[in-house]
Amino acid sequence: MSSTTEDHTVAAGHSVDDLDPARLREVFEEVMGRVAGRFARVDLRWRAGAFVGGLLAELPRKNCWTLAEHAGDRTPDGMQHLLARAVWDQDKVRDDVRDLLVERLGEPEATLVIDETGDQKKGSHTVGVQRQYTGTCGRVENAQVMVVAVYASDKGHGIVDRELYLPRCWSDDPDRLAAAGVPEQVGFATKPELARRMLCRALDAGVPAAWVAGDEVYGASGALRAELEARGVGYVLAVARHHQVRFGGTTHRVDELLCHVPARAWQTVSAGKGAKGHRYYDWSFVRLDDAAAPRPAEQAGRRWLMVRRNRSSGELAFYHCWTPRPTPLAVLIRVAGRRWTVEERIQAGKGLAGLDQHQVRRWRSWYRWATLAMLASAFLVIAALTEQTSHPPPPELIGVTSNEAAHLFAALILQPVQAPAHHLDWSRWRRRHQARARTYHYQRQAAWDP
Repeated sequence: MSSTTEDHTVAAGHSVDDLDPARLREVFEEVMGRVAGRFARVDLRWRAGAFVGGLLAELPRKNCWTLAEHAGDRTPDGMQHLLARAVWDQDKVRDDVRDLLVERLGEPEATLVIDETGDQKKGSHTVGVQRQYTGTCGRVENAQVMVVAVYASDKGHGIVDRELYLPRCWSDDPDRLAAAGVPEQVGFATKPELARRMLCRALDAGVPAAWVAGDEVYGASGALRAELEARGVGYVLAVARHHQVRFGGTTHRVDELLCHVPARAWQTVSAGKGAKGHRYYDWSFVRLDDAAAPRPAEQAGRRWLMVRRNRSSGELAFYHCWTPRPTPLAVLIRVAGRRWTVEERIQAGKGLAGLDQHQVRRWRSWYRWATLAMLASAFLVIAALTEQTSHPPPPELIGVTSNEAAHLFAALILQPVQAPAHHLDWSRWRRRHQARARTYHYQRQAAWDP
């Protein structure tokens, strides 16, 4: 046996480079300990831990029924009570999740990334649902849409806030709002407005972030851009090719400004590392404000149009950028590249932590499910980061990822009830509940038949 092999072998037959289950458990207990004080009763604290554990389990579907069965409960009543009626503040738990992630990932030059995601739903009673376009499906579907804020730095990225988008057909219908438990003070807000609120909430809490990134929905919002400029926070926001900007004293579509970009001005630069290596694009820049014109101190920032060109297809993407101080253009490219972190984190939140698998209809239950899914996702981010920093992998291995941490936590730490009687009891409970629901449906249908 070589000395290298001996160095990486322990008595149990595993490499010292393997993730220690005890460390995973410690991180989970630390994460749950940060929010324990938000649950005044011991039974609620236990149930919140069981709920998050269920979200991290490798279950085919995640809802109150499956989480309760996984936790050893005889019915889903306890899990449903946690979401619907139990006394705890989901917004304070959200703030705890944000603070925990910022403690681990925080950097002065970090980026807050905003985006929305849709979840397909059936029926019309689930809060916020309507036929609307969702990028998740790439078409108009019956769906809910949530706006998400992700904190991204060189250390990693995690979800720090969430808001549910209520279409006008909901906000203009008081009876529908009341039936879904929507608070009276909640009115219609556009997606950029929801994003502005989340960004202000993070910045007001002292979250260290120098930049904001987002897609075309947010780049088109003058109010959002003005808010960030007033706070001295730079932004790199994608805009549509027909987006209009001031240049040379007049207004132009951004695609019209390409004539001011000579062929030699394009630069090939990586927007960051992806799963298959660096993401190289061609980039060019047009300064929108007049560098020679005198400006008051409150308008000291610089405004740019940044254009990205796909090196294979030639497809163009446009970014409206503002910097509070002179900034290397390479930094703007790096910020634009961080926009993909929100898509990665949403995908991981859905695939690993059940962010989109809820079957709840009411406002409070939705926010509580989303918040506990954020907590589960934060655990995976912190577990992977802890492992990578405290036990760097050898050259032949990549570092532990959130996906790997989720699989190992489910396989090594979570211990679902295995007794056959427990699962048979649940089978009877489900079939009894479904029989009652079917009988009720038939009775209601018969009452409407002529």
